[in-house]
Amino acid sequence: MEDLELAQELLQAKNNIVAEIQKVIVGQDEVIENLLTALFSKGHCLFVGVPGLAKTLLVSTLAQVLNLEFSRIQFTPDLMPSDITGTDILHEDSVTGKRSFQFIKGPIFSNIILADEINRTPPKTQAALLQAMQEKQVTVGSTTYPLSAPFLVFATQNPIEHEGTYPLPEAQLDRFMFIINVAYPNKEEEIKIALSTTSGELPNLKPILKAEEILKFQDLVPLVPVSEHVARYAVELVQNTRPQQNGSAPDFIKEWIDWGAGPRASQYLILGAKAKALMDNRVAITIDDIKSVSRQVLEHRIILNFKAEAESIKVNDVIGKLLETIKA
Repeated sequence: MEDLELAQELLQAKNNIVAEIQKVIVGQDEVIENLLTALFSKGHCLFVGVPGLAKTLLVSTLAQVLNLEFSRIQFTPDLMPSDITGTDILHEDSVTGKRSFQFIKGPIFSNIILADEINRTPPKTQAALLQAMQEKQVTVGSTTYPLSAPFLVFATQNPIEHEGTYPLPEAQLDRFMFIINVAYPNKEEEIKIALSTTSGELPNLKPILKAEEILKFQDLVPLVPVSEHVARYAVELVQNTRPQQNGSAPDFIKEWIDWGAGPRASQYLILGAKAKALMDNRVAITIDDIKSVSRQVLEHRIILNFKAEAESIKVNDVIGKLLETIKA
């Protein structure tokens, strides 16, 4: 009974969060839905979209509505790992004159991290996020420092500029639960954006949740039951992205794919589906829930081969074909 009451609180909180965000963000309903799905699933997100689509504003607004500490890190070619994690500095006591090293925390020590244009910094600096995203802690020198919960990384990258960028390695990409594509607004939405941003009026946002409440909701999501046939569908979907797995992969997978998704994709499909069900006022997940998060989970985990690229095949084309092929 307590879990059912908490599920109702999560649903109400989700609706209130969306209402507050929509005071600032026009449209982008699907993007907001995916963002909250990842939030309640403890998942990190990679936002892909051209500049000016309010990706940064969306994340900072979410942090404000959730009353969480927020850090924006602008990833540049000269950014160093210590600029993210922090560093030890030599400190001298003004009274005793004794010297000792003192750790100065970097911007990673927040609840919500915005890694802006993450593909503009070299791999060594990108890797500084890796331990934090996976282990929720940072090691500097010989000391490990825990990060405050909740801890989420939301990164952005521009899909059209490739000069001077460093593609994220697969190990880093796999740490992101979702990839979220942010599209241009439609005509009516752009009119609303033009009017609201030039009016001089700032919306009054009110905090909806506390950190402790978010953690309770995040702990509730894994408790949502999942039937064996739904779990089997999720795993089958992932395994059929792998041309090397066995002889059962569809012919188009063998023809177009170099590497498929790893086991973490199956976990994220089920976790995301559980969060979706709760946000839709349901306490059990369906195959449709798995399908609804499949593109967000799989798109950055499937690597096309040269033949697919030569034929202008996109990863989402493959995922769509796969969803039609794999039967429940």
